[in-house]
Amino acid sequence: MKNLVLFTLVGILCLFYSCKDEKQPVLVENLTVETIVKEIPKKKIDSMITKDFVLGKFNYTKHDAFEKVSASHSSKTTYLNKNCYEAFKAMHKQAKAHGINLIIISGTRNFYEQKSIWERKWKKYENLKPNARAIKILEYSSMPTSSRHHWGTDMDLNNLNNSYFEKGEGLKIYNWLLKHAKSYGFKQVYTEKIHGRTGYNKEKWHWSYMPLAETYLEFYNANISYTDIVDFKGFEQAQELDVIKYYVNGISKD
Repeated sequence: MKNLVLFTLVGILCLFYSCKDEKQPVLVENLTVETIVKEIPKKKIDSMITKDFVLGKFNYTKHDAFEKVSASHSSKTTYLNKNCYEAFKAMHKQAKAHGINLIIISGTRNFYEQKSIWERKWKKYENLKPNARAIKILEYSSMPTSSRHHWGTDMDLNNLNNSYFEKGEGLKIYNWLLKHAKSYGFKQVYTEKIHGRTGYNKEKWHWSYMPLAETYLEFYNANISYTDIVDFKGFEQAQELDVIKYYVNGISKD
C-alpha cells in the first residue's frame, strides 16, 4: 500500500510516492501549497509520536525524521524535522527572489538543551519567589518538556528582539512572512495577547510548521500530564501555573 509523503521543494510542489520500486519524485501541477500542507499522511506521523518525542527526550541528531540544516539557511548548527525543513527551503527560495533573506537562528532543542536555558535563567532570577521566578522566565522561555522546539517544527528567524522587526530590514522580513509564510504551512504562534491568547509574550521571530505541530500538540494534550514535567529546577511550578493550559496551549487561534 502506498504511503503518501508530501514535500514543498525549491518553490515547486512535488509529490513523492514511497514504495519498494518507486522512490523518485513525481511533479504534480496545479496543486496549491495550501493543499499540500493539509494532506501530510496522518497515519505516518502518528506512528512516530511517543511521549519521549513530544517531551524532547530523544536525540534528534540520530532521529530518522530530522535533518541537519544547511549553513546557507542557518546561523549555527541546526536540525529540523525533514518535512518542516523542506517547506522552509521552498519559502526561503521565494523570499530570496523577493529580496528577503530568512536565516534560522534556532531550530530543534531537546529536553536537555531547554533545561540548560531554563536553569540558567532560574539562577539569574534567584531573588524572586518560586512562582514569580517561573513566571519571569516564562515570558519568553519554555519549561523543559513543554517547548514546541522539541518537535523540530518551530524555528526562530533572524533576530530575537521584537524591536528588530519594527523598522528597516526587520520590518520588511516580518511583513513578508505575514503575507507569505502561511502558504508554506508556517504561522507566528505567539502574537499579541488578545482574543484570549495566554502564555508567552509576543515573539515575531518564532514561526511554527503547523501541519506537523498541530498533530504533536494534539498528542501532547492527550498523553502528557504534570507527572511528566519533572527533572529540572522549579518543575514544581508547572502544575501551580497550569503551564499546559496557559503556555503549551497558549498559541494564537487566528
